[in-house]
Amino acid sequence: MTAIPKKNTPANTNTTDKHYVTLIDHQTGRQFDFPILSGTQGPDVIDVRRLYADTGYFTFDPGFTSTASCDSTITFIDGDEGILSHRGYAIEDLAEHSDFMDVSYLLLNGDLPNPAQKKDFLHSITHHTMVHEQIHNFFKGFRRDAHPMAVMCGVVGALSAFYHDSLDIHDPKQRVIASHRLIAKMPTLAAMAYKYSIGQPFVYPRNDLSYAENFLHMTFSVPCEPYTVNPVTARAMDRIFILHADHEQNASTSTVRLAGSTGANPFACIAAGIASLWGPAHGGANEAVLKMLDHIGSVKNIPEFIKRAKDKDDPFRLMGFGHRVYKNFDPRATVMRKTCHEVLDALGVGNNEQLKLAMELERIALEDPYFIEKKLYPNVDFYSGIILKAMGFPVTMFTVLFALARTVGWIGQWKEMIEDPAQRISRPRQRYIGEPPRAYKPLHRR
Repeated sequence: MTAIPKKNTPANTNTTDKHYVTLIDHQTGRQFDFPILSGTQGPDVIDVRRLYADTGYFTFDPGFTSTASCDSTITFIDGDEGILSHRGYAIEDLAEHSDFMDVSYLLLNGDLPNPAQKKDFLHSITHHTMVHEQIHNFFKGFRRDAHPMAVMCGVVGALSAFYHDSLDIHDPKQRVIASHRLIAKMPTLAAMAYKYSIGQPFVYPRNDLSYAENFLHMTFSVPCEPYTVNPVTARAMDRIFILHADHEQNASTSTVRLAGSTGANPFACIAAGIASLWGPAHGGANEAVLKMLDHIGSVKNIPEFIKRAKDKDDPFRLMGFGHRVYKNFDPRATVMRKTCHEVLDALGVGNNEQLKLAMELERIALEDPYFIEKKLYPNVDFYSGIILKAMGFPVTMFTVLFALARTVGWIGQWKEMIEDPAQRISRPRQRYIGEPPRAYKPLHRR
């Protein structure tokens, strides 16, 4: 079958674009026209929704790396140019000039809030941060050494058992309530998961603190003494949330959309996203960075490992350098690098051997011709792991913080999907390569 692009729209299509592709089946000689649709930015797409109905063929795309699964107005990525934007705003501008509540409102509603909208949104999020008191008992069902992501999967999914008044996905008001509840309660639940793992009492949220300050207070304060949130770490935490808020149709976001396409309630959909994010190939990259640093061990060992990283026959790889999507540089890493150095300076932990090792790796990657030529720049995971380590978070909490930040992106994507009139239940097809039809054999003949 041959694809031939043309410039005239066939009469039997509904698209307003002026291009289409003609597929020619060489076995039958039949021709089929499929519209080429254009987005605001990024590559054009071939509309193959009628491919099977018209031709009897499926597309074959393991991993869906060449497939657009939906229309979206939320996030745009250009990996070749190192661009990430939300609703048209560059991530660098958002991280530098906004806070996480600004970005959350933007992802949910389409634009940055004005002062009145920001005040109302903050009030709603702030006054939804407490969780039902019986959820405290829910934690007792887990072992103390349970992985915090296992706890989060269970607890977030269980929210649907406590908040029955926001489960109707067809009611716009209930969708808003559920969205605000999830954004508000995720820091509370994440802090509770941490406190439970170390045997400390849960700390209730405070309405006088910002979103990031409140999370740090619930995580690190104890009832027996006052705790003051460091403004540098609070700002760093807020930036980490911003930089991880959404990243287009990645595995966990696609999981949320797929679960949501069945009509599942929003709490169940976000729990599904958390489970998907838990996979080490997705949400565990910053954890892998610290494991790599432990493996290298000391600054004096760096030359040996740099040499190994350059050897294509050596299985060792430097974690936190380069990115599957960003072929040039990760725009989030530029912001995170500055934040990383601010945190290390403010906390006075620059003499930590692991952090010294990380900074030396960063220096080499930015100066070594091999890394520059291969565009193996430090990515956002390289810096976020170092920052979280310096703040005192255990490695097991890293992916939990990723889930906390990404929740607003998941919700924005879920909301967009629910409101899309073209949305259908997700149902990928397959290429069957198993046994052909064969006769059944009774037991005594097998």
